[in-house]
Amino acid sequence: MRVTPCQAALAGAIGLNLLLLYCAWRGPGASPPPSCRPHRGVPGVTVLLRDFEDFENDLAGTARSFASLPVPVVVAAETPPYPPVPLPAGVEVLPLRPVADRPPPLAHPELYVRTRHVALVPDGARAVPGLLERMRDALEENPGAVRLVAAPVGSAPLRCLELRLEPRAWTARYGPGAPGVCRAVEGTAVLLLRTRDLFALPFPLARPVPTALFVQAAFRGWGLRVIPAAFPAARRSPVSPHGRWKTENLAENRRRRLMRDLGIKREVLADGRERWYGCGKETARCFGTVHARTPQYLLAGRWTPPCCLRALRETARHVTGVLEAAGVRYWLEGGSLLGAARLGDIIPWDYDVDLGIYREDVGKCRWLAAAATGEPVEDAEGFLWEKAAEGDFYRVHYSRSNRLHVDLWPFYPRGGVMTKDTWLGHPQDVEFPESFLRPRVPMAFAGFTAMAPNNARAFLELKFGAGAIENPEYPNPAVKRLGQD
Repeated sequence: MRVTPCQAALAGAIGLNLLLLYCAWRGPGASPPPSCRPHRGVPGVTVLLRDFEDFENDLAGTARSFASLPVPVVVAAETPPYPPVPLPAGVEVLPLRPVADRPPPLAHPELYVRTRHVALVPDGARAVPGLLERMRDALEENPGAVRLVAAPVGSAPLRCLELRLEPRAWTARYGPGAPGVCRAVEGTAVLLLRTRDLFALPFPLARPVPTALFVQAAFRGWGLRVIPAAFPAARRSPVSPHGRWKTENLAENRRRRLMRDLGIKREVLADGRERWYGCGKETARCFGTVHARTPQYLLAGRWTPPCCLRALRETARHVTGVLEAAGVRYWLEGGSLLGAARLGDIIPWDYDVDLGIYREDVGKCRWLAAAATGEPVEDAEGFLWEKAAEGDFYRVHYSRSNRLHVDLWPFYPRGGVMTKDTWLGHPQDVEFPESFLRPRVPMAFAGFTAMAPNNARAFLELKFGAGAIENPEYPNPAVKRLGQD
């Protein structure tokens, strides 16, 4: 059968329409076939301006400088800058805040960044012809380990830092870095990486940009290379006192939000200082109600957040001090004694502290006596003493807001055996000979000295079984065992 030109054109049009329908049917959530995939990027570098404030900024000058190279320039912000900024022609604005009647802003980042490489440029930097290309070449010279390249802005050189993440401890540790093994830098910098790497990160445009990139890169084992050539910094008028106050407050809030998203509650800086991002005296604790003796963080493969451990240590020190001053005989109990024997500290996945007390001594402590009436009472240091609703024992909370606590278990002797009236069914919840408490002995615990049974090993093996000190285990192995992380 002979095909006429008209028939061939019609068949081609039908085939093209079928292909377009197939691509649309696959949708943005599916993995399209090769013929439907967007291009992987064209050669070149796109400049992305992200770290700037809406007030007292140099956004127009920075955009103008880099747009003159010429390279594509994109301004990324939650909403278009306000007051409006006179951006040069061709500079695109990428609004990041979702709007109900529009697609998600980062669903298709290739619509804004079409080049294979992207440079995140801080506000106030000035372009240098050829320097972005030098950074790109430095990146591609080491296509394996190195995934980020940094260049300084201004006259001060960048300081190379090591960054070690401890996800289980919710901690990021910085230290001096050796040349060639940077994980982060200190100082204002332009950062360049492959576009596909940037938008494969869970938080590609989070602020502060350098910290967000360094931490996410460290999670993935990406290396960072520093080149000494610098971008000039613009000469700018001093920031007003009000502008400085706003900048500092916004920066602190952003950093806290970023650390929450990244699962970091403690930063240890290269100079030894610490930044804390978790709970405090005025906030709720970092985890909710514990079920089956297994807190949610254990199921997530993490241990007790460091801010919670710090609050528990502070509460334990305070409670033991009050008890000693009042003449109340107490001792480390259960998992707290186990932590003291094993580590001299709270077990790193524990969520409370346990102390035993002589029931007959409760009246010696004004706070326990007041709590015994059924009404919680707050002491002068802000700790909340109360009688537990679950039975005949007491709790001392870090504060009214933060319910990290020390449990006080009243025991009394009966025929030479220490017993109590409330048993919660824990395997270690058993009676024991009073001879363990005659005498009680001092023991290092959580940064101070507490009182403990006179034979900790025998006491613990009575409660937990042989080898309890040498064989750590999670509170409820039936739910999760240590080593399953």
